[in-house]
Amino acid sequence: MRTTPLDQAKRLARHTEELVHRSLATLGATQSQRRIAADAQDYWHQPAGDRWRANSHWRDALVFQENDLWSAIGRDHLELFERGARMTGFTRSWDRIVDWGCGGGANAVAFAPRAEHYIGVDISGETLKECEREVADACATPFTPVSIDVDEPEAALRQITEPCDVFLSFYVFELIPTPEYGERLLRIAARLLAPGGLALIQIKYDPGSWRTRPRRRNYRSGLAEMTTYPIAAFWELAERCGLKPETVQLVPHNALDRHYAYFFLSKPGVV
Repeated sequence: MRTTPLDQAKRLARHTEELVHRSLATLGATQSQRRIAADAQDYWHQPAGDRWRANSHWRDALVFQENDLWSAIGRDHLELFERGARMTGFTRSWDRIVDWGCGGGANAVAFAPRAEHYIGVDISGETLKECEREVADACATPFTPVSIDVDEPEAALRQITEPCDVFLSFYVFELIPTPEYGERLLRIAARLLAPGGLALIQIKYDPGSWRTRPRRRNYRSGLAEMTTYPIAAFWELAERCGLKPETVQLVPHNALDRHYAYFFLSKPGVV
């Protein structure tokens, strides 16, 4: 897609704003988790324009036009999961898949044909409908939408009543209000996975720069930079939440962003 002077000016303005908020956070001017969660709920619950659709990974967003990027997201993640499954000895069938933060279906269309039942969890009802449409176009696998609010992700446990074989979460943990909130999601994943099940969870890792720490303020303008983790810290957090880290793959940069880490986490217990 051609870059215009207006696009360049907007990019410079966003970069400047990011530096301002990073500086304020470094000085201690952060917001509470409750405030950030409320802002996140407001943002994702109300569809608003192309940037929102791009952040939600809807196929019709401009960033996915005239290229193969939308399809490549799911295709690449499926290949990554298959490699990780072989590496960790995960051989069970993928009967039930939970996709936490399913978005507009970029991953669902790749994984759902392998499942007997696909469960998509998201904050936005419109995005759940979009994901369901994409899955229906891709395969005959039944799709179950699960709607949650940011301040009560545990509500999903009342709607998903059977354990899953595979738990997926892509492009979600960098969007959550704080690193502490991530512990809640990991504990949910541990409860949803059947013994012997496998999770693939992607985060943004913090390589140690002040500009890559958790942002902790002004959600709407920097949602993809809200939460990061040092690699070892997330590994240890997953262990505390009842998951066994098997391996991690780092992707320093790709077509969407930078500093991605993909954790394969298994659920201990007798299969």
